[in-house]
Amino acid sequence: MIGDRSTDPHSARGRIFSIAIVVVLSLLLGRLAQLQILDTSEYSGESRTNSMRENRVLPARGAIMDRDGRVLVDNQPAYSVTVTPHYYDETKTEELAEVLEMPVEVLEQRIQQAIDYYRYLPSPVLNGVPFDRLARMLERSDEFRGVNYHATQKRRYPSPMRASHVLGYVREITGDDLERRSEDGYRPGDRIGQRGVERAYERELRGEIGSEFRLVNVHNQDVSSFRDGAEDVDPTPGKDLILTIDSDLQALAESLFVGKRGSVVALDPTNGEILAMVSRPDYELEPFTRQISAEEWAELNASEEKPMFNRATQSAQMPGSTWKPLIGLIALQEGVITPNETFYCPGYHEMGRGRFYRCLHVHGSVNVVEAVQESCNTFFFEMMRRLDVNTFARHARAFGFGRPIQSDLTEQDVGLVPDSSYYNRAYGRWTVGYQMNIGVGQGELKVTPIQLARYVGAIAAEGLVYTPHLVRGMVNPETNQLERPELPEPERIPADPRYVDLIKESMRRVMTQGTGQFLQIPGGIESGAKTGTAQNPRGKDDSVFIMFAPVENPRIAIAAVVENAGFGGTAAGPISSLMAELYLTGEITRPWLVERMMTLRSDPLPETED
Repeated sequence: MIGDRSTDPHSARGRIFSIAIVVVLSLLLGRLAQLQILDTSEYSGESRTNSMRENRVLPARGAIMDRDGRVLVDNQPAYSVTVTPHYYDETKTEELAEVLEMPVEVLEQRIQQAIDYYRYLPSPVLNGVPFDRLARMLERSDEFRGVNYHATQKRRYPSPMRASHVLGYVREITGDDLERRSEDGYRPGDRIGQRGVERAYERELRGEIGSEFRLVNVHNQDVSSFRDGAEDVDPTPGKDLILTIDSDLQALAESLFVGKRGSVVALDPTNGEILAMVSRPDYELEPFTRQISAEEWAELNASEEKPMFNRATQSAQMPGSTWKPLIGLIALQEGVITPNETFYCPGYHEMGRGRFYRCLHVHGSVNVVEAVQESCNTFFFEMMRRLDVNTFARHARAFGFGRPIQSDLTEQDVGLVPDSSYYNRAYGRWTVGYQMNIGVGQGELKVTPIQLARYVGAIAAEGLVYTPHLVRGMVNPETNQLERPELPEPERIPADPRYVDLIKESMRRVMTQGTGQFLQIPGGIESGAKTGTAQNPRGKDDSVFIMFAPVENPRIAIAAVVENAGFGGTAAGPISSLMAELYLTGEITRPWLVERMMTLRSDPLPETED
């Protein structure tokens, strides 16, 4: 039939075309609905990433103060240069390195680290940038796309005392630290506490990082804040630390150790608070406020004097005759001698078969108090011969020797307290002669100055062993409340208080009638002490000294070691006596002794073959 559209091929094609258009439009509308409604959270987030930059806002690191509130460490303004790899032109690296005055190899390494971490986020490439270098970089900002900066802080040390091994330093996070702490929000270029209380209290000092959201254009240039800062998160400042350190006492101890190798630790025997802790040689903290060079770092670590080594807590050496009061106390407690029993000293101790242990003098018949007072080697050789070595080790460990201190002292050597298992491993077959040298603090026995200070503090405190520590409290910036660190409860040594009193009396006599007479504290302040001379395989003997004062109600206990300086009364003793005088009286009345100590030097280390 003419006019029947059902057979018109053009009409059929039109319907097909119309249906195709409807299908395509339906697909487009469906996809648009999916993007706008179903997947809105996913793609709006991607859009925000492209148009908005999240800047981390670092909190102010907590300050560090001494026990009286005097500032030892705080912060000052600084600048950090960052690179966002996605926008950065790597052909400009050599020019940027020249402007920033840093080795181009270092800058290339840091840019690669930023690329590996995340190309779209700014990563620090140089911290502690002086303003003049920053200004030169900003003058050429058009050339250095993707390079930016942010204001930050660096440590400042306003105190005249150094205390580098107490405080530690802050340095850029690297290697294992970065891998372990990435979940805590650390990124390449961040700074982290190293050594000392900066390390032990990193979490408390650092605070909580905040966030600032900024709108940026396609060139990564800042345009404005996002939603007027409604989504910004303020940082939480770090907590301020109140140390146990007495600045005046620390400064005196540091001045007395000029030109010497060794250490001194002073603590309060009634609670374990460390009043002063010096390790010499030490290092300056100021270089760590900037990006310390590889050459400087290598020099510090390669030095034969080992300035980074904390001798107060890590230098485990023989204690010499300062060990004798402990052996006397163990002998009394174990009943191998009674308080009034004597042993005859002919100037040596004969072991048989022609073997002799020498004493410095012929002391005749001496009891335990007299033996400590006169420092009789023969008596303590005999005490150690009578003692079972495992019994000795058990008592020594009760004083804290041979085991770590559970506190904020991050760098420790536990030393060596030998027992039968040690001798079995070392020698297989052994006799009592192997252990006799321990009686006079020689042989296979190693202790640290911090352990010696804890030991003499325990004798002063009538047998209570407190945990040495460096922090009294932390000030919470949100509540302004003082938070005390958690410390183990003091332990009581397994000794009869009567015997502890006898040992205290013997140490008092060292200062009134024995080897420490000229080291008495002026003003009638009685003290107890023991001098010591310890063998040093590298040259002249070490000068060792332990002390507590006053005898009644002791307030300070001190242990000092001056390497390669000779007798205990020559170097370590005067240093300890002067420190006790200042702490107990607030002044020094023996300037001549101060001058003599400041001019005394440790003997040079002997040359060693390469």
